Amino acid sequence: LQIVLSILCGVVVLELAALVVRDLRPGRVTYALLGLLELGLVVELVLGLRRVLGDHQGVSVATYVAYLVGALFILPLAAGWAWAERTRNGTGVLLVGVLVLPVLFLRLHDIWATHV
Repeated sequence: LQIVLSILCGVVVLELAALVVRDLRPGRVTYALLGLLELGLVVELVLGLRRVLGDHQGVSVATYVAYLVGALFILPLAAGWAWAERTRNGTGVLLVGVLVLPVLFLRLHDIWATHV
């Protein structure tokens, strides 16, 4: 799931970069893709919590759950900022928010890898 979400993040980043270059605001398609990403993050949270409830010896549960929950807040905050800041800068903030997600996925993988 993290790979699929990272690929979707890449698609959204390309779209947002094109919008920044053309000085356009995100539209319905962009926000629909962001909604799809957020839905994927909710699924990731549920799967991550299920993992933690199982065998998790050696994993920092608090850190793992904090990353899972924190990832849920990035897109709504960035989207709210982009909606309030109706310039190229707002779209740039949204682009940065989407870029952060694959980094968080990598960090989640690293935290869980200590389990193995």
